[in-house]
Amino acid sequence: METAVVKVGLIGAGTVGSSLAQLLLDANRVDMLIDAAGARLELVTVAVRDQSKPRAGIPSELLSDDAAFVAGHAPIDVLVEVMGGVEETRGLIEAALRRGVTVVTANKALMAAAGTELVQLAYANGADLYYEGAVAGGIPILRALRTSMAGERINRVMGIVNGTTNFILSKMTSEGSDYADVLAEAQALGYAEADPTADVEGFDAAAKVTILASLAFGTPLEGEVIFREGITKIRSIDVAYARHHGYVIKLLGIAERVGDHAISRRVHVAMLPEEHPLASVHGAFNAVFVEGAFSGPLMWMGQGAGGNPTAAAVLGDVVVAARNRVTGRCDAPLSVDETLQNYPMGELQTEFYLTVDVLDRPGVLALVTGVFGEHAVSIRSMEQSGFGDEARLTFITHLAFESDIAATIEDLEQLDVVDSVGACIRIVGEE
Repeated sequence: METAVVKVGLIGAGTVGSSLAQLLLDANRVDMLIDAAGARLELVTVAVRDQSKPRAGIPSELLSDDAAFVAGHAPIDVLVEVMGGVEETRGLIEAALRRGVTVVTANKALMAAAGTELVQLAYANGADLYYEGAVAGGIPILRALRTSMAGERINRVMGIVNGTTNFILSKMTSEGSDYADVLAEAQALGYAEADPTADVEGFDAAAKVTILASLAFGTPLEGEVIFREGITKIRSIDVAYARHHGYVIKLLGIAERVGDHAISRRVHVAMLPEEHPLASVHGAFNAVFVEGAFSGPLMWMGQGAGGNPTAAAVLGDVVVAARNRVTGRCDAPLSVDETLQNYPMGELQTEFYLTVDVLDRPGVLALVTGVFGEHAVSIRSMEQSGFGDEARLTFITHLAFESDIAATIEDLEQLDVVDSVGACIRIVGEE
């Protein structure tokens, strides 16, 4: 029986695209890919911005500088998009889907903004849209949520989904370094961009949480803004306090059920107990912790970024896409649960770590703790350290509402005796 051929077009030959092209062109992988896909995967064209620039491992005759032609007209069965961006890329993907070409993308920003509409467009034209590489690099978490846990009632998905921030916080923890110094090191090593805003302010993680929640709970992918805080306010003193008291500071992405019909989706720094599985995830690694009603806690961990890990995830999607092309089927879009509501951030309860720098004068402690009391925030513990004419007060609260903590901080900042309010960090994972 003659082996079917699935023709693949690629847009983007940067770190991920080059790695993927090399995988598809590797003669030693041909038989393995045929077995997995039920077809021979043939890379027929690679769209790049500069066709004259040599691309390691990619024959020059495959290169094109016309991405619009590749998406809209080239004789391909599967289009892989790894060029990034949103508006231009969306047009290319829509052009491919409208003519029934299956699309594989690693574009988290685009999928978070318009994934629901794009998946429906794919299905309407007898094609598929896969995006495993958009979240957590080589970790196959999206496929696990979509297939392996399809019949499970998932209560919470919580993870470290940004390698840059995990590298920075891990270094601050292990070496006691300041944020600015570790950020500079991360940039020198290529872990952080020259403009690190998307990573350190939590935008990257927020897009990934949005995607994870859509698969875990059925929330739509339509550009909805979720709660987001980054790591830029974390200081070495916060990290040292956490270590001394048995915690590790991480930037977490969290999506969880609240009651029967509400979902909370958020990204923020948290203190995790040292014994929590996510606390031991260091460096640029990612990990996703899933809590199911029947399966209990499960965790996936691995390389969260980089050309090879992400290319491996993309290749897995290409294999599934090819298998569907050969059998003449496509996957139906996951349903959106219209009954779900966003749970107000202010109504969430957790314990908090909070530092307040004050003038070291009699009566100051009573003034400060009085503000906590005015907003019904109960203090679990307090430590005071002095330096010259000032003192630092460090509080751990009992369970408190987000809205009450926000009001407490606002009033503290109005006190003449308060020099500054430092980091406010939620304590997660002790329930």
